[in-house]
Amino acid sequence: MTMAGSSTKRFTGRKVSLTISGWVIGAVFILPYLYMLITALKPKAEITKIPIDYLPSKWSWDNFTEVWHVIPLAGYLKSSFFVAFSATVLVLIFAVPAAYYVARNKFRGRTAFLMLVLITQMFSPTALVVGIFREMIKFHLVDTYFSLILIYGAFNMAFSIWILSSFFASIPVDIEEAAWIDGASRFGTLRRVILPLALPGLVTAFIFTFIAAWNEYVIALTLMSSPEREPLTVGLTSLIGQYQIQWNFLFAGSLIAIIPVVILFAAIEKYLVGGLTAGSVK
Repeated sequence: MTMAGSSTKRFTGRKVSLTISGWVIGAVFILPYLYMLITALKPKAEITKIPIDYLPSKWSWDNFTEVWHVIPLAGYLKSSFFVAFSATVLVLIFAVPAAYYVARNKFRGRTAFLMLVLITQMFSPTALVVGIFREMIKFHLVDTYFSLILIYGAFNMAFSIWILSSFFASIPVDIEEAAWIDGASRFGTLRRVILPLALPGLVTAFIFTFIAAWNEYVIALTLMSSPEREPLTVGLTSLIGQYQIQWNFLFAGSLIAIIPVVILFAAIEKYLVGGLTAGSVK
C-alpha cells in the first residue's frame, strides 16, 4: 500500500512540475504576441500616453481594417507569398534529386560534400549583400521577383539537401528493390515509393524554406525599389516615418503577417509527427 502511494505521489509530482514548466515556457513565448495584440487594439493616442496603460480604454478593432487602406497590405502579402512559395518549390525541385543521389551513392568525397553543404549555412545573406547586389545589377535582375526567388532558393538549398539526404538514407533499400522487381523505374520508385515515405522530411524542408523566405528583410530591402513589388517585411516599414511611428497599424500589420505562416503550419503539422515509414507495409 505504501509503495503504491509513493509511486502515485512521485508520478503526480513529476506531472505537476512538467505542467508548470510547460505553462511557464508557453507564457514566455506567447506574452510578446499578446502585447502586440493589445497594442494593435489601442487608439493611436493611448500608445504614447505616459504613464502607460497596458489595457486600452477603448478597443479599436478597426485598426485591423484600416491598415489595409493605410498601406497596400494586400499587395505586400501577394508579393511575399509568391516569392516564398516559388523559392520553396525551386529548392525542393533541386534538393530532392541531389539528396537522393547523396543518400544512395557512396562516392568519393561524399562526407566532404555534405560538410561543405552544411558550412554554407554559416554565411549570412547580410554579410554578402554587397556582392549579391552587384551580381543582380550585372544580370539586370534588380527590382524583380526572380532575383529574390533565386537568392532565397540558394541560401536555403543546403539545409534542404542535408535534411532530405538523412531521410532518404533512413529508408531501407529493400523497399526500392521490391519496386524494381515489380517493374518500376528508378524515377517511378522515387516518385511513388521514396517521396511518400520521406514526407516528414519534405514537409520540414518546405516549412524551413517558406518561413525563411517569408521573414527575410535585408536582401528584399536592398534589391526591391518598386512599392508594388515589395514583400511584406519591407512594406511594413513604410509605417515608420521620420517623425512618428504608427504603432497601432504596425502591430496590426505584423499580426496579419503571422497568420499565413500559422495556417500553413497547422495544415501540415500532422505530417511532421507522422511516422517515417508510414504506409510502407501493405
